[in-house]
Amino acid sequence: MTKLVFWHGWGMSPDVWTDFMKDLCEVLSGDTVYEAVPLPGYAGTGLPDGDSLSSWADALMEGMPEPIVLCGWSMGAVLALSAACRYPERIERLVLFGATPCFVERHGWQAGMSQESARHFRDGVRADPVATLRRFVALFNRQDKQARAIVRRLSGLDIPPSPVLDAGLDFLDRADFRSLVPHIRQKVLLVHGENDPLMPPDAALWLAENLPDATLEILPDVAHAPFLSDSRQCARFVGAFLGD
Repeated sequence: MTKLVFWHGWGMSPDVWTDFMKDLCEVLSGDTVYEAVPLPGYAGTGLPDGDSLSSWADALMEGMPEPIVLCGWSMGAVLALSAACRYPERIERLVLFGATPCFVERHGWQAGMSQESARHFRDGVRADPVATLRRFVALFNRQDKQARAIVRRLSGLDIPPSPVLDAGLDFLDRADFRSLVPHIRQKVLLVHGENDPLMPPDAALWLAENLPDATLEILPDVAHAPFLSDSRQCARFVGAFLGD
């Protein structure tokens, strides 16, 4: 039996995975188990104890003793990189969508969100979280062939409380897992949109070059949410990866 666990992105919900999991059911064996888990603070869960970056991955891995295939998107992918290092015996493989080891630009790293944009989002969340999330969704779907459909799909998701959004942005602002990447021994599938305006493809290329065992698939005419833009193709990628 294979168990796939899914971690969503900032400001989103476990429900983003629903359609993709249906397509995976058409590709993977019938004994595969699927579980979409809310990030800390979402869906009524609590934020992590402590201020360390590792506390986020620790909170998510609590209660998951069996080996899993971990699928992460955006912030969920960043957290998955951390978890893979901390729990190598419990995570068999990684499937990462729109991944990056470092969300915000800093010295020696230009493949991320600018510091100015990050501050703008923090200010926006504190002033008007609903409007800020709406702008965020429009931003990361820009130049996607399915942009309108994705925006409609995401517009009905529950919005987490403002302190949860703010805590997530603080995590992303501080997270820099580049030094961990060469120590991740699991097989990794990276799926990235060629037109991703939030996490440039250079971030995925860097991961592919620095992870010990990675496969990179870049989808044309796709932005930051490949599994929403081309769910069936992404399911085929995962099927081939798990069958390897």
